Amino acid sequence: MNRETKERLSKLFEGVENSLHVTDPEWVDIVANFSQNETVIESKLTEKEQALCILSALLGCQGIGEFQNMLHATLNAGIDPIAIKEVIYQATAYLGIGRTYDYLMAANRIMEQHDIELPLASQATTSNTTRFRDGLAKQIDLFGPGMAKVQTDGPALRRNINRWLAHNCFGDYYTRAGLNDQEREMITFCFILAQGGCENQLRGHTAGNFGVGNDKEKLYSVVEQCMPYIGYPRALNAMNIIDEVVEKMESQQA
Repeated sequence: MNRETKERLSKLFEGVENSLHVTDPEWVDIVANFSQNETVIESKLTEKEQALCILSALLGCQGIGEFQNMLHATLNAGIDPIAIKEVIYQATAYLGIGRTYDYLMAANRIMEQHDIELPLASQATTSNTTRFRDGLAKQIDLFGPGMAKVQTDGPALRRNINRWLAHNCFGDYYTRAGLNDQEREMITFCFILAQGGCENQLRGHTAGNFGVGNDKEKLYSVVEQCMPYIGYPRALNAMNIIDEVVEKMESQQA
């Protein structure tokens, strides 16, 4: 890395305590140059989008140590704490409480270190009486009118989880302020690609991203931004699924 890059990273990661600079300086130099220099320069995403993708991918792959490092960097870069909290909140629907609790606790500690007053302003837009209606409306808006039929025509044994998808996953999370639809679908894509083993859901949210305006080129950029944190196999698998969904959509339009 050149001196200019080293100075930029020093400011970005101010507050991070890491002994690897002493024990493994060569590894640190390799990963820092690649993840914070090369892939950033090549990225077509905004600085905010880059940060949201990285934090989401680290949640998905359960990389809590690097998540804490990147959270310091994200706050030092001036990214809105509300947007960061919304990433963790929404991750709960896709990763579960067991895999997000520690991240929320860590985020709170780091935000307090950055003199951010908690709790942050509420971003809720629904109540217990409106969450199903508004959640289903959001599902239909993002994934089409067929989502309503899931509630009425779905298998009897799936009625509970289909209802929960509407009022919990979408009604409790997707309807919140703090992130727009494009950002929420983008981070969901990152949660799913980073955890692996959820290819069907990744196909669905690839199409969902296309529906909100995150096109193929942007999703490729999203995958590239996540790749240093999740490795090449999951990144290449995600790109294959993007290609597969695009091919299917084009064949249906032909």
